[in-house]
Amino acid sequence: MKRLYLFLFLVILSYTACTDEWLEPKPHSFYVPENVYTDKSGFESLILTMRKDLRRDHTDERHYICTEMAASDLGVPLVQLDFRKLTPSNSTYYPFLSMFTSAYGFIKNSNVLISRIDNIQWEDENEKNTLLAEAYWHRAYWYYRLVNNYGDVPLILEEVQGPKLDFATYSRWTILNKIEQDLEFAVKYLPAPEKTAAGAVSAGAGYHLLTKVYLANMKFEKAVKAANHVINDYSYALMERRFGQDVNDPKYNLMWDLHRPENFNLKENTETILATIDRFEAPAESKTAGLRTMRNYNCGWWYPAVLDSEGKQGMTYDGEYKALYGEANPNLVNTPYYRFDIWSYKNENWQNTSDLRRSDENWIDMHELKYNNPKSVDYGKTIDPNNFAALADTFYYTFAFPFYITYVPAPDPLINPMGSNGDWYVFRLAETYLLRAEAYYWLKNNIAAAEDINKVRTRAKAKPITPEEVTIEFIFDERARELFAEEPRHSELVRVSYIMAKSGINGYTLQDFSKKSWFYDRILKYNTYYQTELNVLANYVIMDPFHVLWPIPQSVITANTKGVINQNEGYDGANNNIPPLTEIVETIP
Repeated sequence: MKRLYLFLFLVILSYTACTDEWLEPKPHSFYVPENVYTDKSGFESLILTMRKDLRRDHTDERHYICTEMAASDLGVPLVQLDFRKLTPSNSTYYPFLSMFTSAYGFIKNSNVLISRIDNIQWEDENEKNTLLAEAYWHRAYWYYRLVNNYGDVPLILEEVQGPKLDFATYSRWTILNKIEQDLEFAVKYLPAPEKTAAGAVSAGAGYHLLTKVYLANMKFEKAVKAANHVINDYSYALMERRFGQDVNDPKYNLMWDLHRPENFNLKENTETILATIDRFEAPAESKTAGLRTMRNYNCGWWYPAVLDSEGKQGMTYDGEYKALYGEANPNLVNTPYYRFDIWSYKNENWQNTSDLRRSDENWIDMHELKYNNPKSVDYGKTIDPNNFAALADTFYYTFAFPFYITYVPAPDPLINPMGSNGDWYVFRLAETYLLRAEAYYWLKNNIAAAEDINKVRTRAKAKPITPEEVTIEFIFDERARELFAEEPRHSELVRVSYIMAKSGINGYTLQDFSKKSWFYDRILKYNTYYQTELNVLANYVIMDPFHVLWPIPQSVITANTKGVINQNEGYDGANNNIPPLTEIVETIP
């Protein structure tokens, strides 16, 4: 396995070459860079590849967004609960390691365009800059995730065309400064949303990502201004009325419409800033394995271990439930904090809240699941966890979940009962408001922060908050209510943790980041599973402070024989670290 990782990383970071002519690779087709990137259409094909790369965040088993949420206050990873078993050489089921190498593969595609864009003569400089701007955006998107999941990482800014074994670790802050500069260039040339096709990156998406980078770089006034561009300069608007495919069905509401993948890229959906495209009816080579939302996020209602009062199998995997809830694993077990606690406000709770995001028609709660095995004595009765063989069985067989988000059926549920192909949000205007609210909070302008938070809350029919109630905790509660299964939760929590550490808030420091962080304290406070000794599938629910950052794959460090790639504190190999680079030097000939 180590050899495999080493090989993959070398493939990602370089095109292998040898000086001996008989060892030179012979291409099997003419689709090599020298033959493809010779005109505008060649570069446009590479842009399409970058857009497809974005789908990895939301598609397939244990995709990246699911993984980030499973390492947060909102959930736990069912089959990898013990984070002490996550090492630089092993991540059993979740892509805590492979996300690192995949991200550099996506960055490589951006670097190919950036490095080769001047190899041809451009009649229209704006056409060139538009392509370059989107490539910068995609590279910044993945570096933003890398520095907020792994901290200090290698910075590669050009296409690597030969063997290179001396990569170096750069400071997270240095990388943020670089992608900030790139995005400032990009927003000048990215097209306006009105002139952008579905799935393409617009200036709105550029400013939205720039807002995040400014926040990460603690440039809060600039973050407000970048968010202002998104909110004020274009035709975006929060959806306030029902729309889309189920608009005439009275049993649904606006939040249901907003989360139907078929509605994400509709022109009438003025809230979409950027959404991927992945259609069930597309040719096999053009679509993914599916969103797997029903697999990743729903409770395991269909398992034989869901027993009735006689200790017999109470559920069968067929009928209506299979079509509605799918073949749930689940790969993320959401927390009681998300299911219940964050919906309590003033005199409301999860049972009587006016918030449409927790309305009965949008969620499946346990009293709604009935034994569906006709052979069971309890057929038609509500599932009773007291009948299960072990308390731990209730952990993943029975928990409430946001059906309005996870329900993504295929035209034939037998084809993909896990959650079919579908478009998915990358950026949405509701998040822009919450990002601006956060920037206002750091600037101690709680009046403006409350106004932005209430834009999102009142649209969902939730009660508005007062400026005195604005805290970073409430902002992230609101992000949870609005952006479940949509935001890279771990990245955003870590981003704020760095802000607090660099500012010295609540005793947090950069020097002791791996020992004490807002991320870890919030996890222990709100993710009650880490307050127990729950043992599921021979795994205890355990997380330590240094798990705020994920490990750098050991195979990558080992393969880099002429340089040093640092390991994060707390993991084996960190004793070999050297200070990360803080100035960008051109190292690729």
